[in-house]
Amino acid sequence: MNKEEAKVRIEELCKIIENHNYNYYILAQPTISDYDFDMLLNELIGLEKQYPEFITADSPTQRVGGDITKEFQTVKHRYPMLSLSNSYNIEEVKDFITRIKKTIEEDVEFVCELKFDGISISLTYENGIFVKAVTRGDGTQGDDVTTNVKTIRTIPLKLKGNYPDFFEMRGEIIMPHSSFNAINAEREELGQQTFANPRNAAAGTIKLQDSKEVAKRKLDQYCYFMMMDDDKMIFNNHYESLMAARQWGFNVSDYMSLCKNVGDIENFINYWDEKRKELPFDIDGIVIKVNDFKQREILGFTAKSPRWAIAYKFKAEEAHTQLLSVDFQVGRHGTITPVANLDPVQLAGTVVKRATLHNADFIDQLDLHYDDIVSVEKGGEIIPKITSVDLNKRKEESRKVTFITHCPECGTELVNIEGETAWYCPNTLGCPPQIKGRIEHFISRKAMNIESLGEGKVEVLFDNNLIKDYSDLYKLTYNDIFGLEKVIVVDDGKENTVRKVGFKEKTANNIIDAIEKSKSVPFARVLFALGIKYVGETTAKLIAKTMGNIDNIINASVEELTEIEEVGEKIAVSIKDFFADERNINIINKLRESGLQFEQEKKVAKDEESSGVLSGMSIVVSGVFSTMSRDEIKQLIEDLGGKNVSSISSKTSFIVAGDKMGPEKRKKAEALGIEIKSEAEFLEIIKGQQTTDNGSHPSPITPTPESTAGVQGVLEFEF
Repeated sequence: MNKEEAKVRIEELCKIIENHNYNYYILAQPTISDYDFDMLLNELIGLEKQYPEFITADSPTQRVGGDITKEFQTVKHRYPMLSLSNSYNIEEVKDFITRIKKTIEEDVEFVCELKFDGISISLTYENGIFVKAVTRGDGTQGDDVTTNVKTIRTIPLKLKGNYPDFFEMRGEIIMPHSSFNAINAEREELGQQTFANPRNAAAGTIKLQDSKEVAKRKLDQYCYFMMMDDDKMIFNNHYESLMAARQWGFNVSDYMSLCKNVGDIENFINYWDEKRKELPFDIDGIVIKVNDFKQREILGFTAKSPRWAIAYKFKAEEAHTQLLSVDFQVGRHGTITPVANLDPVQLAGTVVKRATLHNADFIDQLDLHYDDIVSVEKGGEIIPKITSVDLNKRKEESRKVTFITHCPECGTELVNIEGETAWYCPNTLGCPPQIKGRIEHFISRKAMNIESLGEGKVEVLFDNNLIKDYSDLYKLTYNDIFGLEKVIVVDDGKENTVRKVGFKEKTANNIIDAIEKSKSVPFARVLFALGIKYVGETTAKLIAKTMGNIDNIINASVEELTEIEEVGEKIAVSIKDFFADERNINIINKLRESGLQFEQEKKVAKDEESSGVLSGMSIVVSGVFSTMSRDEIKQLIEDLGGKNVSSISSKTSFIVAGDKMGPEKRKKAEALGIEIKSEAEFLEIIKGQQTTDNGSHPSPITPTPESTAGVQGVLEFEF
């Protein structure tokens, strides 16, 4: 394929992929399999790598993130982002309608919409191309979060059809319950503070410095308002503008209604006050707007809000019940999680009898006592949470809830890691829930993928002393497991389900076959399956690729490990601690003997067979550059035989520093005597070798969704 053919194909692929994105995310009508979609995206990535001059800002490859933002630039809003007046009862809504009709003195039509509980955002489009995203801030100015917002699939990078040359689209960035639950489950497991609600999680995510992390959080967005200069407005009313926006590719809620009177509005409010429990995201009310733009002009604005709109706020979903007792659960990494047992109460359409208490600090903040009457909320949580205590109803003789000092399962004294809120049981290889939890992780789909095994069956095998760690799986025979059975109780936090777990002939054969099949699982997945704290799927892939085999990892220093991309000191220390335990080494040796893969498969590309001018060098790239992006520099380093590392150590060859290099990095480099080279000096070093066969600069490969999914490292949130 020549250069001109590549340009045509890139343009074609961009259109095809964005059309599939629109069908999937906006219309919810996918017309292609996930595999076929990935093949199209990978083809585009390959062509853009070869011909970087054809990469556009609206390319689908720009959605997966990759840029690091050290600070968010403050931007003044072209049109102020005002807040809405709030009402908390229908009488206030009726007063609002009365004031409107007194002023207008003609028929008024209203649009009722869901009030999404998220983060307000302003999206700017020029000639149909998305160019900027700014948070609400103080209403006058906000933060430029364009790079992060590009990762949200429901925000179009290029519009369809006929649209104005310039306009802003206002919307709300939200975190769906599925994403929120996954993040909190991960943070709970890692001993990190969980988010109180999806709104807080969305706020933290949109201000992350690494857009790759943002992409993994699967945020969503709904548009609800179009802004443009008065003389450029092409619509007569709000509803009409949103219907057009939907045609252009925006995600506009289906849940809206044109209302003629108070009765219509009240019916809409009551309907969604009940039905909101079924939504996959949080809403906290209903927004009521005058539909006609000319009528809005007449009504005007106050200093803080428009006179033509009001927000009706729902009462928080909560119930009141009595705290009966507190259980302390043990996770696979030894994390102790307190769970409240409650007098069963109806909440959000289900009977709730358990609520998370998160950690010791949370219990102290509540000043929780046994037999307290507590308020319970269920805002997208896997398990509902206690939000407050009714002190007026506390019994004088009630005892304060205190966090335990020893493991409830094995009796080992608990420990706390500095800087973390969680308490841990350190008996990693002797505590039953930890052992079973690690085995369940080991057999999971993204790890060893041992089908037919699951939580219940692992428990049966463990209770029958057939497995004491995951290496024992490879000693199992058909005769060992055939005929085993047990009745187990599954507790999902709402009700107990009794089910029978058995190993009949077909099940037993399938398990043995799956165990044997797992011996061919690649090294990266085996490393992930070991269950090393903070080492997630993607981190394991990077470590395996860099280190090559398990022995190199075992023998590596903390300093060497932190030179690997995505591996910070916390992860490196965790890896060293894991392999410092002789019991873990013994387990790994048994897994070796069973035939598992502990070495990275050798795949040498042609362009890697020859050494470049940077061969063998470990290089840190920091700051902002003028002639090319940071990713382009990193790609050049790889193309010329060098290795990109994220942290500075004594083994760092040199640092390529642009503007705004981090002061801490500079300080550390100077202390270690590491040479700092400017952008110009770096280009001088690689002069004569910085071009590809076709004479163009090599371009960074934008990571695929697969390469960025599943990271379970330390997640930092900034507000």
